[in-house]
Order: sequence, then structure tokens, then C-alpha cells
Amino acid sequence: MAEAAFGRTEPSDAAELAALRAGLEAVPAGIAIWSADGALSYANLRFRRIFEFPVPIGSSFESFVGELARSREWLLPTSAAEWESAERAGFGRDRESDYVLADGRVLNLSQAPLEGGGMVQTLTDVTSVKRNERALREAKEVAEATDEAKSRFLRAANHDLRQPLASLKILIYNCMREPDEAHRADMLHAMSVAALIMEDLLGALLQIGQLDAGRIQPRVTSFQLSQIFERLDIQFRHQAQEKGLKLKFVTPRGTVATDRALLERILSNFVANAIRFTEVGTVLVGCRKEGRLLRIEVVDTGRGVREEDRERVFEEFYRAAEARRRQKSGLGLGLNIVKRLADLLELPVRLRSRVGRGSIFSVTVPLGNIWHSEGGETEISEMVAGEFAGTPVLLVEDDDILRRSMTQLLQRWGIEVHAAADEAEAVRLAQSGVSVSLIVADYNLKSRTGVDVVRALRAEFGVATPAMIVTADAEPRVLESIREEGLPVLIKPVSPPRLRVLMHNLLFEPGLISGSRQ
Repeated sequence: MAEAAFGRTEPSDAAELAALRAGLEAVPAGIAIWSADGALSYANLRFRRIFEFPVPIGSSFESFVGELARSREWLLPTSAAEWESAERAGFGRDRESDYVLADGRVLNLSQAPLEGGGMVQTLTDVTSVKRNERALREAKEVAEATDEAKSRFLRAANHDLRQPLASLKILIYNCMREPDEAHRADMLHAMSVAALIMEDLLGALLQIGQLDAGRIQPRVTSFQLSQIFERLDIQFRHQAQEKGLKLKFVTPRGTVATDRALLERILSNFVANAIRFTEVGTVLVGCRKEGRLLRIEVVDTGRGVREEDRERVFEEFYRAAEARRRQKSGLGLGLNIVKRLADLLELPVRLRSRVGRGSIFSVTVPLGNIWHSEGGETEISEMVAGEFAGTPVLLVEDDDILRRSMTQLLQRWGIEVHAAADEAEAVRLAQSGVSVSLIVADYNLKSRTGVDVVRALRAEFGVATPAMIVTADAEPRVLESIREEGLPVLIKPVSPPRLRVLMHNLLFEPGLISGSRQ
């Protein structure tokens, strides 16, 4: 019957027929030829091996289809009876379809009519092709979703930046024309608040950008939580007092093992969020031990979070309707950063809340080994008034307005400031006999970098004068090049409290810092 299907019966063509058979057996697809009366004339080995039941030459197409429907080997698109009826009716028609097998493979079944009746069927394994198509489709969907999320993110960021900027412009205009000193002081305070809001937003946007780019890499160490709790107490104590709130920290003994800086960022956002949305009562930071884990909780007595908002509060720029109505200053980024950092550290974050009673935000961290904890990490408890009085500092900043502002700030702290606009002016000051205890240099100067200026000044002074770099360029390669010089760096806009802490370390406790980023 195979000979009839091939259209050859003469003995002289036996060699050609054998070659044709050998070629069909070598094809990387299953091939079957059915005669006009529905009998199987030929099937290569690859076709027969696809099925768990035997497919002998001469078997009818109807019996083959019926056996396949009953075998449950293929995941049929309809009921077995309906599929079997449709396949019988479609004998000899030109068509193509994909089938998923019980083992997960995907086969493409293609059939085409033969001249004079009958048909040829091919079965091709397209599993890898379908997987690639699915992967590409999913990647396209993820890319589209990411693109839409970034568009929403930028729209929201643009909106939230323009609000304090617009307020700042109006306040500056009014302040220049306000004769009353008390009113002018109020305006200056409002300007300071607007600038802080913009600083918070820019800092959050930078951190989210770094998270999106995968530039933040955890550094897991063992350390005592008291180090973080003391810093948070200093950071938020006055803010809580201004609202009439009690801020309490219950510090546990022992150590935890995670990235210290990233955990501090998580807890800082928790505490800031608790203070912002609590009008009366207490914000408590404490811990609960859970086996080899420690759950750090920030408990507040605020208005709570509604159930429908509890998942969405971790989204970018999301603020509950009530918060929007009250025009809270929150940017809707703090908890999103918390979620991203917790995911990066593989730490679970939880929220429990009762409307009108308060909320509990928590993060769970592994306990550490006290013998592996890092030493020499004593924190500055608080700045002592007058500690910088009379300290000579050389400030190198090419922006006139910023140089004057920094000079005024340092002078208010009792510092003797020697200001220069560039390297040449700074070197002239050094050559004139000026002796300083600290160098503060901008990184992006007109012709040289702040690192170059520090080198030149140290050469003039003949000693490795303590120095720090300030920069608006937060690119990792820039920061790394500064650290390689052993210089600590502050990111603009510079926070005065951070500046004071870094100056204290450099002047009085140099062993605490070495080329770190604040």
C-alpha cells in the first residue's frame, strides 16, 4: 500500500522508493499518508512514536481518531465526542492546528489533500517555539506595564514637584516686598518647608531610580539595633515634639543580620509616616522575637488605614483619599521605597491597622551573631552646641549663591570660613598662610574636580587635612571614584544635620568614617 501511495509499482523503481522512504524517515517531523478510502498508507517512525497506542499500516482514519480521543493523551479543545466527529468530517481538508499534550509538549498538526484523494499529515514539535512566543509576549506585556508605570510615575513626580516650587516662587516674590519682619519670618519658614518637601521628593526619586536600575546592592552585616534606634530618635524627636506626640524606642538586646543602611531607611520611612498621620498620642518603636527572627514594629495611635487601602499604600505616589482631602505633605513614596527595599533584602513587611485606633507597620529581620557584629560603629548621639566654635574651614564652591549660603550656615555654627570659588583662589589662600582644620569642596568645579582641589591643597599645607566632597552627581562611578580617594561625600542638596554629623566625625572622631557616602 505504501507503493501505491507513492505512485510507484514498477520493480525497477525499488531503489528510488527505498531512497524516498529513507528521506521521509529522516524528516524531523511525524509524517502520515492516508489513502482516499481513509486507510493509513504510510507513517514514519517519528509519527508512530508520538502516540502511546499502536498505529499500524492499513488502520482506518476513523479508528485512529477514536483511539486518540479515548486515550486522553492530547488535551482536546472540546469534548472527546465532538472533537472526534469534527476530525472525521475534516478528513482531506487543508487545515492546521496546535495541540497541547498531557506531558506539556505542544504539537502542530498540519494536513493537506492529495491529488486523487486522501491526505498527508505532519506533526511537528513546536514546544520551544511556543515557549519563546509566550516569553516574548509576557516580556512585551511587562515592558508595556513598566512603561505605563514610569509614565504615571513621572506625571505624579512632575505634579508633586511643581506644587512646592510654585509656592516657593510666590513666597520669594512676596518676601522681597514684605516690610513687616514677623511676616517675613513666617514666609521664610514656609519657604524652608517647601524646599524640604522638594528635597525629600528628589531624594526619594533618586533612590527609586537606583532601585529600578539595580544599583543598590545589599551589604549584610551583624549589628545592634540600638545604633539605628539612637539615630532615629535624634532624627524625629523634635518633629514629634512639635506635634505634641510621644516618641518612644524600646531597644532589644542582641544583634540582627541585614543591610544596616537599608534597614535604617525602611524604619525611617515607617517612623516618618507614623508621625505624619498621628495627631494625638504616641509613636512606639519596639521588637518582638519570633524564633530566630525579630519583628521590628512601629506602632502609632493615628487614624488607621482602611482595609481597601492596605495593599495600595505601598504603591508609588499612592495616598488615601482622606490624606488627599487633608492635603498632607506626604509624597506617597516612602512606603513604596519600604516595599522595594524589603523585597531587595528579602524581608517580609506587614501592616495591621484599625480605623480610628492606629496602625502597626513591621519588618522582620534575622537575628545576628554578636561575635560577628561590626565594631567601631559608635554613633554620634547629638551635636553639642558650640563644638565648632573657632574652627577654621576652607570652602571651595564655584556657585556664588550656594557659596554665600554655605558660608552663612557655617558661620552660624561658629566656624571661621575661608571661601574660594575655584582651585586657584583656594591655593592662594593656602599660600597666604591660612591654616584650616577641614576642607569642604564641591566636586564639579569649572575646570577641576573637588578631588583634584583637595590633593592640591594638601600638597600646599604639607599635611593630609581632613576633607569632604559635596556633589549633585549621584552616579555610582563618580561616587566610587571619590571613595577611592578616601574622601567622604555628601549628595546635594546637603542636609545641615548630616553635614554637622560628618564634620563632627572628621574633626573629632576620624576613626568612624572612611570614604563613606552620607
